[in-house]
Amino acid sequence: MLLGVSDDGSIKGTDTSNVAKSRIQTSIKQIKPAVNVEIKVVDNVIVIDVKEGRDKPYACSKGFFLRMGANSQKLERDDIIDFFQSEGKIRFDELLRGNIDFDSVFDAEAYTKFLNIAGISNVIDKENVLVNLDCGIVDQRFIANNAGLLFFSKNPMDYIKHAYVVGALYKGVDKITVLDRKEMKGNIIDVIEESILFLRKHLNLRYEITDTRRKEILDVPEIALREAVINAVCHRDYFEKGAQVMIEIFDDRVVITNPGGLPKGLNKSNFGKISIARNPVIASLLQRSEYIEKMGTGIARMKNAMVEAKLPEPEFTTDGFFIVSFVRESFFNNVGETVGETVGEKFVINQLQKSILEQIKNNPKVTAEKIAGIIGVSSRTVERNIKLLKDNEYIVRVGADKGGYWEIIDNR
Repeated sequence: MLLGVSDDGSIKGTDTSNVAKSRIQTSIKQIKPAVNVEIKVVDNVIVIDVKEGRDKPYACSKGFFLRMGANSQKLERDDIIDFFQSEGKIRFDELLRGNIDFDSVFDAEAYTKFLNIAGISNVIDKENVLVNLDCGIVDQRFIANNAGLLFFSKNPMDYIKHAYVVGALYKGVDKITVLDRKEMKGNIIDVIEESILFLRKHLNLRYEITDTRRKEILDVPEIALREAVINAVCHRDYFEKGAQVMIEIFDDRVVITNPGGLPKGLNKSNFGKISIARNPVIASLLQRSEYIEKMGTGIARMKNAMVEAKLPEPEFTTDGFFIVSFVRESFFNNVGETVGETVGEKFVINQLQKSILEQIKNNPKVTAEKIAGIIGVSSRTVERNIKLLKDNEYIVRVGADKGGYWEIIDNR
């Protein structure tokens, strides 16, 4: 911020006395929490350098403002709440639900099961245990927070209607024909277990005999699937009420999606290397109940499980929604090491590539990103398969990458 410079950039100068600088410091002290500010004087111009803070939002004497270009917009009540949520200052799982009589909805069976797994004595007073687990507070009576309801109430969806998982089985590699659909509801533990059962029901299963034991092996390693389901339920954005965790099974892949990209503090460069919980109470309870082995290891466990099964590493998308996509073993082995490459000497076109060709036929100028959105795979997967189709002379590019179009070769 420059004091003494007009809007047209001309230098007019300003009062640079100690009294003037003291007034500025007094105004700055009204900002809460405190900000890191450096004040300098350069040729009768006061330069106020404000570093970006980590404690957003910051309030001044007139409230909260959001800078947008050259304008400052005052935030209203709902805007302030949304901003606090986006900055991770308000956590869904910690919000108290004083309007609910917890004793009347308490699930004793789920509570006892949790205590047994976590190794907590059932002799200790229930309210003390729940408070120590950060599941609520005692204010004349016990008041549960959202995490307490999700774990220890009889029908959590009565109070958090969107906290369920949707499983869908599709025919082929797109979302046109639904063969089966199920909503997994109940407490978080039940939802996770029902989701795993849905996956086991619809994925291919083979057996390996090792010594005298028979080992069951799913199309996608169960360790990877379990980690992905737990990650989705644990880290979803529960403030987003218009979307659910999705488990989608296609002929070639399994896709698990949860609302909310990476939580505040995580980015693509440190993703998978450090752990930041969007819902810390839920994460803590899952760790105590042995569903999370060690915080921050889930992504690595998914990758390692796929590599050990000699399958491609999972693909992750983190913008807006967190999406993890696993290639199915049956599909991978049927079409060669690279999806749809060569089997022997002959190129074998798979269902995914047929879907891509159909989209190109409908719109020769269609982009890989657009195709990915239509058929439900990542842009990288589409680009890889387009290259295979091009290399094997199914399509040819006419014109430049930007402004050109695809042409299907008919001499087959």
